Amino acid sequence: MKQPENAGSAATFSLDDSPIARELADLTARRRSLDAVSVQLSGRTRVITVSNQKGGVGKTTTTVNIAASLASVGARVLVIDLDPQGNASTALGVPHTADIPSIYDVLIDDFPLADIIQTSPESPNLLCAPSTIHLAGAEIELVSQVAREHRLRTALDEYLANVTEQLDFVLIDCPPSLGLLTINAFAAAHELLIPIQCEYYALEGLSQLLGTVRMIQKHLNPQLRLSTILLTMYDGRTRLAQQVAEEVRQHFPNEVLPTVIPRSVRVSEAPSFGQTVIAYDGHSAGAVAYREAAVEIIRRDSPDATAKDPGNASAPGDEGDS
Repeated sequence: MKQPENAGSAATFSLDDSPIARELADLTARRRSLDAVSVQLSGRTRVITVSNQKGGVGKTTTTVNIAASLASVGARVLVIDLDPQGNASTALGVPHTADIPSIYDVLIDDFPLADIIQTSPESPNLLCAPSTIHLAGAEIELVSQVAREHRLRTALDEYLANVTEQLDFVLIDCPPSLGLLTINAFAAAHELLIPIQCEYYALEGLSQLLGTVRMIQKHLNPQLRLSTILLTMYDGRTRLAQQVAEEVRQHFPNEVLPTVIPRSVRVSEAPSFGQTVIAYDGHSAGAVAYREAAVEIIRRDSPDATAKDPGNASAPGDEGDS
């Protein structure tokens, strides 16, 4: 039986117009756009704390991959790992065994920050102040320290005043809690970046976090601003993810980055190889999304002009609080 002449072309058309094909074409176009992008660094050091007391939202993943993305476009970046688990140190490929000088020694024993900083094997522009297991006890030990909330800020200010090559960004990875380590990070930073998972309970605890930011701003660090919210673990195929993204954008229209970070196997695999996803698979959808987010962060060069004052910001369901 003779096949219709246009049967092959119809099949080809449906294949080329499939969702997977459109997704691949979009990803290719975004990669080309990133390869051609040009960014202008501000010439000042932006200190950004990455925090969310809810665990599992991609906080450490966001910290290291944004840092690596910034370094890939020429920014000089320092990651301070304040999480006792040390996952950021692992992802950046720097040693952080118990016998290595770490951020614990800076906070508790007044080590100079310069003495503990290591360079990530990924890039000479990517530095890390590692965490070790000793940091697990720092919350208790900090209680008796003089100026306990400002220990990190003092060390960082001294380091930045004497560093030979200026840093463009300092990213501080916090533990998933609101203890003294996180308060030190808030007191040292100019900006706050909150990763929010695009799933149920995504906004749970956000009111508490913003309340803490308001107190830090009032009593410890008036310069702190909520500058950036990044939506992570986004699955556009689900209505739930779309609803969460819509709700967050509605409440924080100026802070939410246009780019969302998709669920990605490559992003999850990378830390097990001691790498960020930028080094592990820079062409993957997750890597492209983080690179786009980094460009957007660089272009938000004047956070005070766009960021909402935490004193006026309210999370969904918090409108009636005062």
